[in-house]
Amino acid sequence: MSCAGWGLLVALKVRAPNRRPRGIDMFFTAVSASTVSSMSTVEMEVFSSGQLLVLTALMFGGGEVFVSLVGLASKWSKMRKQIKNRSRRVESHDGDIELETTGDDADADSRSITSTVTEENDDIPLDAKILRRNAVRSLFFIVLAILVVVHTVGTVAVAAYVYAAPGARQTLRRKALNVWIFSVFTTVSTFSSCGFMPTNENMMVFSRDVPLQLLLVPQALVGNTLFPPVLSACVWAAAAATRREEVVEIARKGREAMGYYHLFPARRCWMLAGTVVCFLAVQVALVCAMEWGGALRGLSAGEKVSNALFLAVNSRHTGESTLDLSTLAAAILVLFVLMMYLPPYTTWFPFEEDSKREHSTEDQLRSTILSQLSYLAIFVIAICITERRKLKEDPLNFNVLSIVVEVVSAYGNVGFSMGYSCSRQINPDGLCADRWTGFAGRWSDSGKLILIVVMFFGRLKKFSLKGGKAWKLN
Repeated sequence: MSCAGWGLLVALKVRAPNRRPRGIDMFFTAVSASTVSSMSTVEMEVFSSGQLLVLTALMFGGGEVFVSLVGLASKWSKMRKQIKNRSRRVESHDGDIELETTGDDADADSRSITSTVTEENDDIPLDAKILRRNAVRSLFFIVLAILVVVHTVGTVAVAAYVYAAPGARQTLRRKALNVWIFSVFTTVSTFSSCGFMPTNENMMVFSRDVPLQLLLVPQALVGNTLFPPVLSACVWAAAAATRREEVVEIARKGREAMGYYHLFPARRCWMLAGTVVCFLAVQVALVCAMEWGGALRGLSAGEKVSNALFLAVNSRHTGESTLDLSTLAAAILVLFVLMMYLPPYTTWFPFEEDSKREHSTEDQLRSTILSQLSYLAIFVIAICITERRKLKEDPLNFNVLSIVVEVVSAYGNVGFSMGYSCSRQINPDGLCADRWTGFAGRWSDSGKLILIVVMFFGRLKKFSLKGGKAWKLN
């Protein structure tokens, strides 16, 4: 896909011939689109409409939902061939038996031997295989319906908003972008969790377009973190509406019978949805608390909340942004890094997958403890908040890497430190004097108290090494 996309991008004309990207940059863009990474080395407005459509096709083909749909189609085709071959074999055996009309015990023995061979070759009854094939086919059409409906409704909704909003329409006119190409490109990019936008500034030019942001948020969630709950809801709705045996089989057995990675049990779906909501709430709260008068300055209250929500949703692998990330506080960036690190279906699930196994209350409470990495991320975020003023005023000494080294060193009871140098101050302080102390010696009292907790936690970490079992990362 990447090589084919690269060939098409090179073959098609760019918008401005004198700004044509180099071959390596074209290939980089094609790989970024097909892997839905949205990493960029060229300005997006360089590409012509034809090249934008090529990138759209690459993003669509590399999207997780489409790839899983191809997998279902392959499984369906394979099962059809298996059932057809088995049916021919059974008919052949029946024909051989009918030809033998001796009428003695040898006929019964022949039937017995034929039946035994057939059972040994195919342990699963033919009716069960047909039912499973029909279930895979039904699941294929349900996923296909979600894919078609989301892209169709999303494209029409985005185009309708652009036509209805003079500001958005003027932005596209100024950038010489076709409304429908923009709508299709944006919808495909958002649902596939790629994050490319046909504008150089990504979504920053639409930071005041709250309705557009709220149209893209559900698309990003359905195509990424909330796809299993949406799929399960559609399966249960189809089972209730049609009452077809194969659809009821999907709803009853789920992933166990279908082997489809994105099909979760009902309890797991509810816990996944709850986990996603909690993650979003924490991120929105932190962005609003720390950037209300900073990066969000100049926006209305509703626009600030909408931008915070849009950033929180896109931090989970989509990557579209309405704000300049370099202007955000370090604590927010650390939280975003953690969110990007976690797989899409990360779930707080303090239950055993095997419901038959009995567990004590103590075991269940122990399973709810967070993992060591989670605690370290929380400590780093907390210290970035307490030292936020120095992170802005003295960035060469106070940076996230120095804080991470100090926290991990305290957690491991090591003692390494990046130290502090007065010569690295951007605005030299005449009263500053170099001292042979660790970096934490320049922190505020609040930061030092947090590091004290980290040292205790690290010394006693053997009591929490089994934490994090309640978090399902697959």
